[in-house]
Amino acid sequence: MTGQRSRRAGGRSARRIARAAPLAEHLRPVRAGMLGGTYKPLTNEGIRLINRTVLDALEQIGLADAPESGVKYMTKAGAIMGEDGRLRFPRALVEDTIASANRSITLHSRDGKNDLILSGNKVHFGTAGAAVHIVDLEGRNYRDSTVQDLHDAACLTDKLHNIHFLQRPMVCRDILDNREMDLNTIYACCSGTTKHVGTSFTEVSFAQDAFQMLHMIAGGENKWRKRPFVSNSNCFVVPPMKFATESCLVMEECIRQGMPILLLSAGQAGATAPAPIAGAIVQAVAECLAGLVYVQSIQPGHPAIFGTWPFVSDLRTGAMSGGSGEQALLTAGCAQMHRFYDLPGGAAAGIADAKLPDMQAGWEQAISNVMAGLSGLNMVYEAAGMHASLLGFCLESLVLGDDLLGQAMRCVRGIEVTNDSVNLEIIKDTCLNGPGHYLGSDQTLSLMETEYIYPQLGDRTSPKEWDELGKPDLIQKAIERKEAILAKPSSARFPPNVDLNIRKAFNIHLPT
Repeated sequence: MTGQRSRRAGGRSARRIARAAPLAEHLRPVRAGMLGGTYKPLTNEGIRLINRTVLDALEQIGLADAPESGVKYMTKAGAIMGEDGRLRFPRALVEDTIASANRSITLHSRDGKNDLILSGNKVHFGTAGAAVHIVDLEGRNYRDSTVQDLHDAACLTDKLHNIHFLQRPMVCRDILDNREMDLNTIYACCSGTTKHVGTSFTEVSFAQDAFQMLHMIAGGENKWRKRPFVSNSNCFVVPPMKFATESCLVMEECIRQGMPILLLSAGQAGATAPAPIAGAIVQAVAECLAGLVYVQSIQPGHPAIFGTWPFVSDLRTGAMSGGSGEQALLTAGCAQMHRFYDLPGGAAAGIADAKLPDMQAGWEQAISNVMAGLSGLNMVYEAAGMHASLLGFCLESLVLGDDLLGQAMRCVRGIEVTNDSVNLEIIKDTCLNGPGHYLGSDQTLSLMETEYIYPQLGDRTSPKEWDELGKPDLIQKAIERKEAILAKPSSARFPPNVDLNIRKAFNIHLPT
């Protein structure tokens, strides 16, 4: 008996060692680009009605305030400029644009190891936003976000498996000059992670300067154009139904420079978008289709993400309510429209109205992220770290979000039904000939790491074990993991000669 116990203990020890070793990417229970699309809040009739209304809105209302250059591009493609200064889009033009647009685009990573393929129902989670505060979790207060905070967020993202991309989640409040802020944003993000980065530009001339830096990072303009690892988050519209002139000029420049475009329409239901959820979807889709016409009229086939980002208001106060159930429905409905048009798309989820990573933040972030993933949204922006309805970003919440998004992705993956997974012989042998449980079966052991995902920080111990471990606190564990990651130099940092040349050309605020 003693010998049997010894052999079993040795077996368990060997299995623990095997489990501690990193799994090959293709064996992980969850990974970037898993297929969603099982959740469909809109009926087929609802989708058809939204589409008809969208086409009517573009044909009858159109959009105002297009820059002169944009008017030339779009009228040449078939848009009609009215005497009232509004640019209208005939049905045939919109339908032809949809038919000729890309069905699949690749958002490149800098090292080629984390490329994102946007097509069909493939799901990716990442950050985004323009928070003006960082959440000081240990002090339980908010302070202005800095370029160092942004770089730290990039370094954390680089090591968090379930955060698939980094779109700039906060602004550098310690850099007052807008040009320097735009340039330092790219430097802080790209020197922190090799995953795909998204950013925005305040003015066209700032974008032109940024491409000089990006060419230096890439090793030349040709290498940049072959694998552009940064995309432009472009708020090209001012809802309702007006172009944002300066942003449109930035977009034109980014297209010329080969940078992918996120066409971002961010109306707020009940304020700058209709209050009904379906009406907010109509306006967002109409605005983004106008943006797609714009992009295609400049460069057919240019990579563009259909960024319907309508937000929800708390109609009692008019304040944004990013953590609401209505926001979760709105995002999932937008994802369904992306699939209807078969266009690569993105929208916002995971926003917490809660000020700290507490229980409220947990339910707000989980509900919308799970629904976005199940709906098959290609790019789930603002999925982790965002608090106070986009005003605050929390580094520890980003770390916790890695656990949360892993569980969300497991829901997206769903249940695989195969002959092996419903093998009656295994059930029969266990019940009739075996120990009456499956704990030590070959099937159970073989699936432990590939069928199931385990939290890095979440606690699953019994109360007794929890007490014996000193009652570990989830927030403290997140702080410790954050500090452990940030204690090591970023593996994404630039080669010394490249960094030196960038610092000679630009005023970089991060210390060497």
